[in-house]
Amino acid sequence: MASLIRWALNRIPRPVLQRMAGWAVPLAGLFYKGHRVECPVCGRHYRKLLPYGYVHSRPNALCPGCLSLERHRLLWLYLTRETDLLRTHPRTLHIAPEVCIMRHLKPHFAAHPERYVTADLESPLADLHFDVQRIPLPDASVDAVICNHLLEHVADDRQALRELYRILRPGGWGIVLSPVDPNRERTFEDDTIVDPEQRTRIFGQYDHRRIYGADYADRLRDAGFEAADIDYAAAFDEADRKRYALPEDRIYVVYKH
Repeated sequence: MASLIRWALNRIPRPVLQRMAGWAVPLAGLFYKGHRVECPVCGRHYRKLLPYGYVHSRPNALCPGCLSLERHRLLWLYLTRETDLLRTHPRTLHIAPEVCIMRHLKPHFAAHPERYVTADLESPLADLHFDVQRIPLPDASVDAVICNHLLEHVADDRQALRELYRILRPGGWGIVLSPVDPNRERTFEDDTIVDPEQRTRIFGQYDHRRIYGADYADRLRDAGFEAADIDYAAAFDEADRKRYALPEDRIYVVYKH
């Protein structure tokens, strides 16, 4: 199964893969029924989750029910337990929305649908379509921003961060996550590497442009934000980390004062 998923991730175009995953992954999940693992996003239980990864497959990663990955489950737990997003319904812009998160957030905004807006460069599921380096929204027009695992794909991530800062109102907040290698002191990027296979080998995915290092939070601050680097997985005991299949990733929360 791990080899098949890895082959599909690297060989099948993403739009086709997303459509296939909608029926193929839940079908595979029929063979994973059990009670050892619980997805906090969709609430389903399995004996284990599916493997996932472009280069090295991570075991117990992909939820067959809602297609959440480890980082999505950690994000959902943070959003629902540590923020007032679901209670106060701030004007929220969700960029490059994770389908599993988007589908579970939208019902909470049913009484105020105009306050939850999704955006993507191409996805037909998004409400708006734009390049995050040039966001066509007024200054200080949103209360909260969710933008995860996008900056590593963007040509000028610093310009994208400046745009996020511009559209966020004073007093607003956001969650801006990227894959970070904490053992790397500084972010590595090299636009001369263009071969997809070489980029996959070096950056971990064929469409990644950089590997963020321990200076990631500093990049967020360089755009004007105050940034909090939170080891949120540490808030759970070992049993719950295994039950929810959580990663060691950190949560990066930004604030605009």
